[in-house]
Amino acid sequence: MPWPLKSSKTLDGLRVKPARLIFRNSDGPLAGTITPTNTLPKDFHLIMKKQFLMATAMASLLALSAGAMAQNLAIVNGKAVPKTRLDALAQQVAKAGRPVTPEMEGQLREEVIAREVFMQEAEKQGISGSDDFKAQMELARQTLMIRELFANYQKAHPVTDADLKAEYDKFAAANGGKEYKARHILVEKESEATAIIASLKKGGKFEDIAKKQSKDPGSGAKGGDLDWANPSSYVPEFTEALLKLNKGQTTDTPVKSQFGYHVIRVDDIRSAQLPAFEEVKPQIAQQMQQQKLSAFQEELRKKAKIE
Repeated sequence: MPWPLKSSKTLDGLRVKPARLIFRNSDGPLAGTITPTNTLPKDFHLIMKKQFLMATAMASLLALSAGAMAQNLAIVNGKAVPKTRLDALAQQVAKAGRPVTPEMEGQLREEVIAREVFMQEAEKQGISGSDDFKAQMELARQTLMIRELFANYQKAHPVTDADLKAEYDKFAAANGGKEYKARHILVEKESEATAIIASLKKGGKFEDIAKKQSKDPGSGAKGGDLDWANPSSYVPEFTEALLKLNKGQTTDTPVKSQFGYHVIRVDDIRSAQLPAFEEVKPQIAQQMQQQKLSAFQEELRKKAKIE
């Protein structure tokens, strides 16, 4: 007679009904052999294997999707915006000397997304296909390539500390010695300069005359004051006359130069006050880098076959 099982089992979400078993043998029921009449399907293991493979595939798909989302900044109208755009923009900001703070990064993210929105609209309108756009793109391409060319040259040909020190020593040698604190009055005609010298000899005040009559807009408003300077910084005729004067002396005759006629007075003389090497090192480096780059550009132009 039937003997039902009192329990049920759940395998991977599939409920297996209790099997009803009967004792059978070749002589009929209850002969001593237990044979299940309601067992699991013969292909049960194939079904389970298929479901396992499907679950594994789904997990892999979800993992890939999560990885893709991690590489993308956003999805705009169904189009992925890669995070590399944000990284590139952040690098440009950093190169400009601005720190990329979390707040700044948020602003850059919004900028990248806004650009994608505008780009998509521009593509819809076919802007990229216009001749004007293509011409501008070509100019932009040339600019970027030339910029990289010059940057690569400067990396390959750096200015060394020895170069900087040698340049500073040349500067110190040329600007050493004495510095003069001078004033001058500049006029167009020699007769005007002669009249001013006569007026000064009669007690006229140099500063007042300079403010009224000097044609030099820079120093004239300051009573002719040229501040401290090395004599070699002036035009040759001015330098020659300046070196002949002692402290407190004024030229007895007008000094002619390419600018007109000068009346010069020396207020003071001192030893040259040169800046320390470390103080001017950045300026020297910038100047020498530009000189090297200019030489490289000129060399390329000379080599080029231009017809």
